[in-house]
Amino acid sequence: MKKGKILVVDDNLGIRNALKILLPSHFAEVELLSSPASLMSKLREFRPEVVLLDMNFSTEVNTGNEGLFWLNEIRKSYPQIKVVLFTAYADVSLAVEGMKRGAYDFLVKPWENEKLISVLTSAYKASVVESDSRDIFDIEASESVEMFWGSSSSMASLKNIVDKVAATEATVLITGENGCGKDVLAGYIHRHSLRAGKPMVAVDAGAIPDNLVESELFGHIKGAYTDAVSDQKGKFEMANGSTLFLDEIGNIPLLSQAKLLRVLQERVVTRVGDTKSIPVNIRLICATNRDLNKLVSEGGFREDLFYRINTIHLMIPPLRERTSDIVPLAELFISKFAGKYHRNVSGLTEEAKVLLKRLSWRGNIRQLQNVIEKAVILSDSSLLDSSLFSEEASIRNVKSNVDVFTLEETEKQAIEVAMKKYGDNLSLVAKALDISRPTLYNKLKKYGI
Repeated sequence: MKKGKILVVDDNLGIRNALKILLPSHFAEVELLSSPASLMSKLREFRPEVVLLDMNFSTEVNTGNEGLFWLNEIRKSYPQIKVVLFTAYADVSLAVEGMKRGAYDFLVKPWENEKLISVLTSAYKASVVESDSRDIFDIEASESVEMFWGSSSSMASLKNIVDKVAATEATVLITGENGCGKDVLAGYIHRHSLRAGKPMVAVDAGAIPDNLVESELFGHIKGAYTDAVSDQKGKFEMANGSTLFLDEIGNIPLLSQAKLLRVLQERVVTRVGDTKSIPVNIRLICATNRDLNKLVSEGGFREDLFYRINTIHLMIPPLRERTSDIVPLAELFISKFAGKYHRNVSGLTEEAKVLLKRLSWRGNIRQLQNVIEKAVILSDSSLLDSSLFSEEASIRNVKSNVDVFTLEETEKQAIEVAMKKYGDNLSLVAKALDISRPTLYNKLKKYGI
């Protein structure tokens, strides 16, 4: 017996007519819309398990943003409905972005009937299973990210120190390049500390506008400034009895650094606009990708604060210096994303392994994860082939060239490449670099871009 309700949203009459003939032979009910204008009301009325959604509906606009917008709307209102994106071959990268935002899969026009039916059937089954036993939370958000130690001697030495430090109350400074896992290491330290019974409170200092740093960290009272409509706890108060993780601490303005130092010395906070002191009991872990010694010598970071936060210094080595970890990490990500995106991918070809170990990985583990995620989505085989990484290989230096770049030169070059690629669209640049817009603004100002 045929099962499943499929809703097709596509403005092409020829495509709708073809699917009107094809789909009823495989599914119980099929509805077709020429425009997403009535999509939400149709979802309430028809209650499909699967939506086959075109990515462009305006003849003068071909960005795919319409499809991404309606994908988000469906996911917000009907998270159990599976969305399969319908896209032209040239928009495959947009479809990949759509899958990252929650689409079940994508199909490329012109399609193969057998592949289309297979994908829609798989989406229908997934929707039914999820509707029967759905958790009211996001799996990725709820899972704790485990630290990957690998097999290199540098990481073994780091783990030896970390395991000694974790159970103490010592303040820790974690340094390392972008994407090397400083936040993950902070989480590991917290979970192995005496404060593990309470959640760690994390703050990305690089993402906070300069004029809001003190409010974010120390809190404020109603009326302290124009938008302060109620009393608000700061991160220090929220982390009372637990661990406070200050990421990108090198980006905190000098004036706020002075107040931060006073809080660390006296262990009390005063909310912005208030005079009352509030005791706080926190363990502090800081992280930065900047050279704080250099920043201190240039007058950009207080020397006394640097010594206060640098009781224990942990430096995570870049991925290119521990090549033995690249393939095992890639295989972990393959397993993760193959499950997430319903792909029958189990590993890498030998050529792909060789190529991955030759790349410089300036974005380190985060970059590797993003590259593997995209490859899993696009792969038509059970093994990821080196051709899936050709774009990455063409725009990245191999290891023999990376020693001529300082960390800041590398970061500046990465921003310039992204700016050129995305035509100065700062939202896309920030997304490509996997940083927030405020952090991007700070870096543009820093490098004079």
